[in-house]
Amino acid sequence: MTVLSETTHPGGFLVWEAFRDYTREVVTIATGTSNPVLEPGTVLGKITATGKYAAHDPAALDGTETAVAVLWGKADATAADVNAVVLLRGPAIVNGNDLVFAGTLTQPEIDAVHAALATAGILVR
Repeated sequence: MTVLSETTHPGGFLVWEAFRDYTREVVTIATGTSNPVLEPGTVLGKITATGKYAAHDPAALDGTETAVAVLWGKADATAADVNAVVLLRGPAIVNGNDLVFAGTLTQPEIDAVHAALATAGILVR
């Protein structure tokens, strides 16, 4: 028998949002990063120099060290920059168990992500 695996769904991390047209926005995901293929629920940071988004990296010094958004659906920026929908502001609530991090974060780093997202009105539960 064939085994089927269900992958993450676009927006599957979302618990609640007040106004869809307000909380979401289309942004540019940068190519040339260490994590060019991103899954729904990936926590993103904004590259200061370009204004483009990439996977959050707490060790970075380019702006992505601060979590600012959550990727709505899969994005593949392997070959070129791509536009993608993100949850950028609240009021919204997301499931912390469904958030995707690039690399392995420590609990203090995860707590900092939750605090940074809360600043944008995105509460993690």
